[in-house]
Amino acid sequence: MIAMRIVVPVKQVPDLVEELELNSEGSDIDREFVKFVANEWDEQALEEALLIKEAVGAQVSVVAFDEPDVDQTLYTALARGADDAVKLTGAGDGWLSTAERARLLAQWLSGQSYDMVITGVQASDDLDGQLAGTLGGLLGVPHASVVVGVEPGSGSVTVTQELAGGTVVTTEIATPCVVGMQTARQAPRYAPISRIRQAMSAGGLESVEAPGEATGPAEGVELLRLYPPEKAGRAEMISGDAPAVAERIVEILASKGLVKL
Repeated sequence: MIAMRIVVPVKQVPDLVEELELNSEGSDIDREFVKFVANEWDEQALEEALLIKEAVGAQVSVVAFDEPDVDQTLYTALARGADDAVKLTGAGDGWLSTAERARLLAQWLSGQSYDMVITGVQASDDLDGQLAGTLGGLLGVPHASVVVGVEPGSGSVTVTQELAGGTVVTTEIATPCVVGMQTARQAPRYAPISRIRQAMSAGGLESVEAPGEATGPAEGVELLRLYPPEKAGRAEMISGDAPAVAERIVEILASKGLVKL
């Protein structure tokens, strides 16, 4: 019996604890001094793939574009239990939209054998949640998003989705298919640094030229310019003793109609 193959695309996103600055054109963040980490929803997707592997047997392949700090993420995936990792190079520098990512991934996947693609339901740098649906459409295969559980069957998988208002539905879809994972059935497993170093020593990371450069989205939202949040300048530092400070606070609240004097 041939084990199913699951492909998990992963993406690097800026670490949100960092202070982000824009480049001079305002077209992207300044990536030179920003730390990048794995998208948290992609880690949920990888965990679900590993759970399926443990339950019924599967080959789990992780794929990512050549983005800052991506090698660490790919080696961590190998340390967690992925069987192989692919880094797609030459797709251009800077941020790639969901439409661009889907188009390039679909071109690469068209030359691959796979039963299921499990993506994160969204990413923290755009939150549009369209990768699974766009990728499924480009590949011409069924897809499901907002998934919280996957059970493989014979020629199909049963997915559990959590919809608006806490409604839970279960659907059977044929394979090959694309699944957008919101939450795995358990928290992503921890990979100790020793195992990550072992994965680095063992190799297993393959660099492959991306099938064409992303030159702009064919559909979807086109990014024109980014702007930092406006500084309102409404803060007032109040000094003085306690009665004076209290009196000033009451004045401010009264001016806004929040209290009556």
